[in-house]
Amino acid sequence: MAGLVNNLLILFLVFQNICLGFRSPLSVFKRYKDTARPFSSECLGSDQPVISLGLSDFALDIRMPGVMPKQSDTYLCMSVPLPVDDEAYVVDFKPHASMDTVHHMLLFGCNEPSSTENYWDCDEGTCKDKSNILYAWARNAPPTRLPKGVGFRVGGETGGRFFVLQVHYGDISAFRDKHKDCSGVTLHLTHQKQPLIAGMYLMMSVNTVIPPGEKVVDADIACHYKRFPMHLFAYRVHTHRLGKVVSGYRVRNGQWTLIGRQSPQLPQAFYPVERPVDVSYDDILAARCVFSGEGRTTETHIGGTADDEMCNFYIMYYMEAKHAVSYMTCTQNANPEMFRNIPQEANIPIPVKSDMLKMSHGHHEETKDTDKSSLLQQAKKEEEEILDQGDFYSLLSKLLGEREDVVRVHKHNPTEKAESDLVAEIANVVQKKDLAREITNHDERDDTILVRDRIHKFHRLESTLRPPENRHFSLQQPKHGEGSWEKEHTGDFHIEEAVEWPGLDLRLGQVSGLALDPENNLVLFHRGDHVWDENSFDSKFVYQQRGLGPIEQNTILVLNPSNAKLLHSMGKSLFYLPHGLSIDKNGNYWVTDVALHQVFKLGADDKEPLLILGVALQPGSDKNHFCQPTDVAVDPITGSIYVSDGYCNSRIIQFSPNGLYVNQWGEGTETSLGRARPGQFHIPHSLALIPDFSQLCVADRENGRIQCFRSETGEFVREIKHKSFGRELFAVSYVPGGLLFAVNGMPYPGEAEPVQGFVMNFSTGEIIDTFIPLRKSFEMPHDVVASEDKTVFVGDVHARAVWKFASTERKGGGGLNLGNFFASHKGYSRKGFDRLSTEGSDQEKDEDDGTDSEEECSAPPPPPAPSSS
Repeated sequence: MAGLVNNLLILFLVFQNICLGFRSPLSVFKRYKDTARPFSSECLGSDQPVISLGLSDFALDIRMPGVMPKQSDTYLCMSVPLPVDDEAYVVDFKPHASMDTVHHMLLFGCNEPSSTENYWDCDEGTCKDKSNILYAWARNAPPTRLPKGVGFRVGGETGGRFFVLQVHYGDISAFRDKHKDCSGVTLHLTHQKQPLIAGMYLMMSVNTVIPPGEKVVDADIACHYKRFPMHLFAYRVHTHRLGKVVSGYRVRNGQWTLIGRQSPQLPQAFYPVERPVDVSYDDILAARCVFSGEGRTTETHIGGTADDEMCNFYIMYYMEAKHAVSYMTCTQNANPEMFRNIPQEANIPIPVKSDMLKMSHGHHEETKDTDKSSLLQQAKKEEEEILDQGDFYSLLSKLLGEREDVVRVHKHNPTEKAESDLVAEIANVVQKKDLAREITNHDERDDTILVRDRIHKFHRLESTLRPPENRHFSLQQPKHGEGSWEKEHTGDFHIEEAVEWPGLDLRLGQVSGLALDPENNLVLFHRGDHVWDENSFDSKFVYQQRGLGPIEQNTILVLNPSNAKLLHSMGKSLFYLPHGLSIDKNGNYWVTDVALHQVFKLGADDKEPLLILGVALQPGSDKNHFCQPTDVAVDPITGSIYVSDGYCNSRIIQFSPNGLYVNQWGEGTETSLGRARPGQFHIPHSLALIPDFSQLCVADRENGRIQCFRSETGEFVREIKHKSFGRELFAVSYVPGGLLFAVNGMPYPGEAEPVQGFVMNFSTGEIIDTFIPLRKSFEMPHDVVASEDKTVFVGDVHARAVWKFASTERKGGGGLNLGNFFASHKGYSRKGFDRLSTEGSDQEKDEDDGTDSEEECSAPPPPPAPSSS
């Protein structure tokens, strides 16, 4: 038994985002009896690193190029490019290393290695961009073959294009014979799409403070899960010396289901989830670390040294490939009250005896009959020792929840299942314990120094790496709403019109766009004395009223949101038919003009555009042209630009921050086929970025729904559709913290759904409130924008008005009436025309002359197209 345990692997420490993709850790170890083979100075397989395994499969050999480390605890890295451009999947790993030479190996996937050298010191880093750990090896681990249908996605548009191998050479006494090392791993890759993709979810406290002498300190983490279902199969806990127990749970409808619970002073391996746990949309993932500050004389903070602390709970999962996310994080607890109901077991420390568990350093054959005493030796209590371990069989009993005498039965009467299950439970020993193993034939003091150095290097590496896909992560208090669990919105508020607000007195043209600037001022985009009518475009969507010239009024107005005082205005003589407006985090205005078929970036104080996309007055559907673009959204993290295009194209286009084409998605709706499918649009009219979850939501106007996509890839995530939306949904806006706001269109004859505003829980899509004006009525609400205090503004293209609404928790106020300012702009002309018989037209009823006017007429005839604002 001891020899078997000694010969099997620790599945090693995960730094920022470990993606070991086996569904059950037990399967890695079953029936594996091969021993690791030593290597000569020549790297086997290096002459043919890529080997075809059939029509769709191939092997890739990744080896160190004959290196000879000069000191203990050297970390060396080397990179190999993925030999194919298209997407592939890693389904098998075969290591080539011996624990006599190599302490551990890690294999990363990324797009830009830290160096282009043949190999380099890993202190320079592994990758310049984000990286994923694909594989970990230590202590003569067997090959890792993933379960059928599970793989790591590499290459293509989303996967890494380089593999980076990191090898930790612990004790260089193995190199006394001056041999060169060619350790590495052979990957089995396939082009066949895998239905299941593995990933890692990291829960991490970043702001815990442990007072000196405090007996019990809890660090709680909780986040709402916002994605497609994932299936959990393994977990790992991590703290430093003060941690007593770490527990993780799924919370669903108030019920706490244990994912895993372990003492961080026991081997910090990945342990299998005892019972299958699935996590669905809107579940809560929660974790608690229990610390004790006893023995400390100063405060202990989260950090990377041995004297700091960490609180990490790692979860391994797999997801369906079409929805897979390789890495997710949760770094705060937004609702401490929920932890009043945490199961009591989470507060009970797991006792650990003071003697340290050690394993011998050798091959399985050499230790096959070694008894327990040769495996376990008492460790000296050096200052740098972090882990205290219990007696071997006592430890096993704790790991397995069995009495010691039951555990001993596994040794004396092993069966195949008992043997493999037992080994799988204990073989993954944390790096700190393994770092402290005794080095035979060495001076005891030298050994202690080596242990200390390894521990410090481990802490430095683990603390300096950052989760690659959590773009908000830092060792600071996370901002509100950033990927965290937010208070469940259940309608405990109501949105009402702020009747004192004088916005309805403003003299405006057709109000097409609204936004809030970084100071929370209201910015509106209107058409002055121009209108979109049946004469505006020909059948090929070419603007026909150029003779009118551009709008001579300032089309962009900045108002004080409390009193409607005009703060700034601009946009004179720039636009013909304004439509969409958004504002980036730097305060730049992004607008669309459906007549010019262009998108503009404007500085708040600049007279000339900073960037123009599209060709003036030329409609088109290629990468350089738009056809009546409707809206723009700019990612506050990446700077990516998204354009909804629009009335005569049915697509979303992504551009780089500099305006270079990146990607597009979407297609027109085949109305003859019934319900529109995901990714089909019938006028994508409004955009809302959800940066907390890297999603872009689109108001699919004529399909009467909201569609949400992954902003980086355009992959469909979900649809929000309610009967009360009616046939048209004009605009959508998101507020950090989990609220969506939307406005719909007028009902068709014979239909009852009123025109109104909606407040929705983003997590569930549930409508939790609706609102309508008290003064006047919505006629054609065209855009909506809201702030975090639930102040809402709605611009109406027919009524040529802007309403302000406020939550009953915080009512809006009145203020200065700006009607006098706009009095000089009396009599914006409205041209009468007949309403086209089209689905979802933006009809305007002119109150002055009693005629109907159509604001926008855009879709290609026949059939006659929806007009829109």
